[in-house]
Parts: sequence; structure tokens; C-alpha cells
Amino acid sequence: MKAAAQPPPPARGSSQALWLLAVLALAGSAVLLHAALAWAEGGARRQAAQALVQSLQLTDLAWFTEARYTRHLSQADLHTAFQDGPAALEHFPAGSLVGPVRPAQPAGFAADAR
Repeated sequence: MKAAAQPPPPARGSSQALWLLAVLALAGSAVLLHAALAWAEGGARRQAAQALVQSLQLTDLAWFTEARYTRHLSQADLHTAFQDGPAALEHFPAGSLVGPVRPAQPAGFAADAR
């Protein structure tokens, strides 16, 4: 007489965690490999973008994408952040990361001597 086959014991929690760790490590290495291959192939695209920036004479980098007064700090209206009122709270987190604008230094022209 044959003995009845018993079902395998359930997987331990540590075994499941090890499998999950292995899958995540494999996915992470695939992402890094893809990034390395894309970087190697993107040289011509970077050179074209650099030529475009030089031909258009672009100067400012858009640091934040939230509000118009945090996108291009050199072109911002200083009172835009308080357009709802002088005591209005900051709507966007980027406004707390941007420091106040320093006043411009005199350039030494006759018009600056006033």
C-alpha cells in the first residue's frame, strides 16, 4: 500500500523575502544596464541639444516646475509669490527652497551714481 502524498510545507517568510530580494536586485540591475546603454547611445543627442542651447543662447535653467516665479529666478517678479495678498502663505514647496533675491550691485555707470 502506498502512503498518501503529503503537500509540501508552506514557504517560510525568510524564503519569500529572499526571493523578493533576488527579483528586486535583478530588476535594479536591469534598470542600471538600460541606463548605461542609453547613456552610451545618447552622445549624439546630447551634442545636438548642446548646439541648440548655444545657438539659441539659452542662459537659465528651470530649477522648479511648480510656479512661474520659481521657474526662472532671474526673470521673476519679486511680488508674484504674494499675489493673493502680502500675508498669503506659500502655495508651493519650491518657494521655501529659493532664497530671497540679492539686490543688484552697481555696475559703475554714471546712471548708477544717483
